[in-house]
Amino acid sequence: MTMLKLNIKDETSHLKAVVLGTANSSGETPKIEDTYDPKSKLHIKNGTYPKNEDMVEEMEAVADVLKKYEVEVYRPETIKDYNQIFTRDIGFVIDDKFVKANILPDRAQEIEAIHEVLEQIDPRKIVELPEHCHIEGGDVMPHKDYIFVGTYRGEDYSSYITARTNPVAVEALQAEFPNRKVKSFNLRKDNEDPKNNALHLDCCFQPIGDDKAIIHRNGFLDEEEYKWLVDYFGADHVFEISKEEMYDMTSNVFSIRPDVVISDAHFKRLNDWLRLHNITVEEVNYREIAKQEGLLRCSTLPLIRI
Repeated sequence: MTMLKLNIKDETSHLKAVVLGTANSSGETPKIEDTYDPKSKLHIKNGTYPKNEDMVEEMEAVADVLKKYEVEVYRPETIKDYNQIFTRDIGFVIDDKFVKANILPDRAQEIEAIHEVLEQIDPRKIVELPEHCHIEGGDVMPHKDYIFVGTYRGEDYSSYITARTNPVAVEALQAEFPNRKVKSFNLRKDNEDPKNNALHLDCCFQPIGDDKAIIHRNGFLDEEEYKWLVDYFGADHVFEISKEEMYDMTSNVFSIRPDVVISDAHFKRLNDWLRLHNITVEEVNYREIAKQEGLLRCSTLPLIRI
């Protein structure tokens, strides 16, 4: 078997291999009490929760774009009646290591469905953090010398199902990658209001291109941490999104290369800005999947960038 030589240094370098989620058998509309985020809850109440066939169509459009750019695309094995769209949550690669995420217990089967990928990785390069370190890939972004990590530092952490990465996981990540500076950001959490909830860091921030970023100020509980990011990238290089745009998941696009981004066609203001900065925008429709408070970055798990 050919072994995968993992390599992820950042969010935007030339993508060569990725795990794209699947919507082949997502099951019936869940009960409200079984949801993990306020946006899904809202759409269940409104009778607008996405249909399986619509989500399959949206995901296959992304697969087509990835293949157009000659990216090797892996897909999870289908588990019957189980949501497997958001592969970003179940693990992430930093440098040449695959870190298994400690996700919500009800989602534990998702990592088993990518065993064919894991079997191609040197076991010495697979990291499992201690069980008390809660962490999901949507909160983790390697960028140059840094690893940016979304977290929630409140003492009431355990009362938020929307709080997915805890401070002890941030510390464990720093210990695992001593050559990087781990910079954490305290995110706004809300179990009921999706417009006031940054489920993961990529719901309110993401690097783009070589030196740019998308950001939503209100996603950050600490103003100084938001300002640090704006200063780091430079105000002229930052695309600020509104509360409504955060709700629409506007920061959750996906980079194939520094100059190629997959984005939702709905994000007209962002897409115009990207094109203005000489970034090719591959537009897809992801409006149904967005109803589950996840979008393009959430449904991809990059393995190799060069």
